[in-house]
Amino acid sequence: MKKIPILDIKQFEHKAQLEDFYSNDLEIHLKNNRDFFHKPHRHNFFLCVLFTQGSGIHEIDFETYAVKPGCVFFLRPGQTHFWQFNTSPQGYIFFHTQEFFELHFTNTKLDQFPFYYSFKNPPIVNITLDQILTVKSQFMELNQEYYSDLPLKRQKLASLLNTVYIDLSRHYIELEPKKEVVSMSYISTLRALEKLIDLYYKDQKSAKFYAEALNISSKHLNRILRTTLNKTTTQIISERVMLEAKRLMVHSYNTLAEISEILGYEDYAHFSKVFKKKNGITPKSFKRNYS
Repeated sequence: MKKIPILDIKQFEHKAQLEDFYSNDLEIHLKNNRDFFHKPHRHNFFLCVLFTQGSGIHEIDFETYAVKPGCVFFLRPGQTHFWQFNTSPQGYIFFHTQEFFELHFTNTKLDQFPFYYSFKNPPIVNITLDQILTVKSQFMELNQEYYSDLPLKRQKLASLLNTVYIDLSRHYIELEPKKEVVSMSYISTLRALEKLIDLYYKDQKSAKFYAEALNISSKHLNRILRTTLNKTTTQIISERVMLEAKRLMVHSYNTLAEISEILGYEDYAHFSKVFKKKNGITPKSFKRNYS
């Protein structure tokens, strides 16, 4: 079975002697890691990248986004992605572990930021041209601190990181008005649901199962998802199943019948019908497009 590489933050060159935070000029980063950035891979850390120049595409979990000046992308651990560039990109990139951020802020979690509180929120914000220089200066300051040798460096990095995320959240909410920050209790339930779905989606596909596991009614769970994502519980479960189906089709040597069985479908014909209904294309056609 062909597996998608999972990159660990410790694999990257850490001149700043930090194993849980990394920052670099994007052009240098891509040059140093030219062997894999254009191939599908995953990370076990959070990643944020700002493009100030360049064009191309960025595919994240089989969704394709245009790369252009002003794009900021956010990736959570476990997401599959790769880049393809038409013109040379420039900008800044940083990544960090969850512990690096949350260790410094007692009552602050990464999932408070709208681009991280659900896999269903768009992993991109397009900064307006008149704001690019301001955002760029923040990434530059973070990068300079990373390569400095000053006292209280970790604390300063965490503080700068928090400020960057707060300001990017403001841009995100302004440019994505439908993705407003909702109550933390709703966000917590959403995150708990996503974790449960990751554990049980192959065997459990009913909304009732997840509602009971969360000790709330199916009606209330749907209300939370309508408020946060404008989707139903059944839709969220189905999207997770379809995502895994696509990953297996593209990144494994399993047959389509084996994939349908792995995902809990006893009958391939039924799986194929469901897949086409959700994606507008048959499993065979989808796999052919990525072969």
